[in-house]
Amino acid sequence: MDRLLDVTSRSETSHFWFRGFRQFVGPLIARASAGRNDLRMLDCGCGTGYNLRLLAPYGRSCGMDLTQSGLDRARAAGRPLVRASAVHIPFAAGSFDLVTCFDVLQCVPDDRSVVREVARVLQPGGALIATVSAFEFLRGDHSLFTDEVHRYTREAVLDLLAGAGLVPERVSYSFASLFPLVFGVRMLQRLMRGQHASSEQELQTPPAPVNAVLTALVSAEAVLARHVQMPFGTSVVILARKAAAASGRQNRTTPPR
Repeated sequence: MDRLLDVTSRSETSHFWFRGFRQFVGPLIARASAGRNDLRMLDCGCGTGYNLRLLAPYGRSCGMDLTQSGLDRARAAGRPLVRASAVHIPFAAGSFDLVTCFDVLQCVPDDRSVVREVARVLQPGGALIATVSAFEFLRGDHSLFTDEVHRYTREAVLDLLAGAGLVPERVSYSFASLFPLVFGVRMLQRLMRGQHASSEQELQTPPAPVNAVLTALVSAEAVLARHVQMPFGTSVVILARKAAAASGRQNRTTPPR
């Protein structure tokens, strides 16, 4: 995990994938905020803390991560931090208006418990914004490096949300523009060795001209995706809301002030 955080911290400012990711999720955060700047927010699995910057314009945010090394890096964001498992979020029911969970669910064996916990800590009408990896057949060297347990279809995500009582507003594939490239690379990995091996290569920023072209490609897709549902992609982007009244146990601390 320390190696993953090291590589991520070096790449997330400039790597084409991270740039595209922010363009996919940024409009969903703005949509979920509905013009408010006083939201109570939790970034579940905050990692390096970089994405706390995306939440800053919309209110008070808190970062939560299982690893101490992740929290050590996240301190630079200047927001409250909590070390905890996403399976047992240490906040009372109804504590947050918005919970983000970026590329976390696919790494947790009990992903259903995580989504139920997120639903519990959301207040009625509160939103979950998440991203997950798509399609089992896209599993590759990168999947081993990031400790993936699951990859999802859109239908599987909808089932996951329904099990937690969350109402989907947008569940769509993203990075369709990269799909042929990713598919080709991961099939080649499998054919050359007969199996996959952990590799950080996909997280390393490519040469500047290649990075610029791929950034432009995913940026154009992100604009198009605001109006068109992609039929496939390498990730799934999720916006869902809690419609029912909060229920369940009251947990251990209060939200950040």
